[in-house]
Amino acid sequence: MGNTAKMMYDLRLYIFGRTDKAESAVRSLERICSKYLENSCTFEVIDLAESPERAQLDCILATPTLIRRQPTPESRIIGDLSRTADVLAFLDIDPKK
Repeated sequence: MGNTAKMMYDLRLYIFGRTDKAESAVRSLERICSKYLENSCTFEVIDLAESPERAQLDCILATPTLIRRQPTPESRIIGDLSRTADVLAFLDIDPKK
C-alpha cells in the first residue's frame, strides 16, 4: 500500500445540495483526511446544485462522487463514504500505518 507520509492528496468531492447524504459524505471525508492524511491532503467540495455546469464539465453522473486527482492516476469512487475501509482502500492508504 501507499506511503502517505510522502504523498500529497488532492481530492474533489461532488455533492448535490445540502442533504443528509451530502453532509454525511463531507463529514466522512473530513474525518478520514484529519485522521489518516493529516497535513498531506487538500479537498474541494463542489455542490452541483450551485454549479450544475461542473457535472458535465467533470463527467459526474452521480453524487456523492469523490475524485482523487493526486496522486495519479486519477480515480473515482461513487456513493457512500461512510465505510472508512473502502475509502482508505480507494486512496491506497494502509490504516495500520
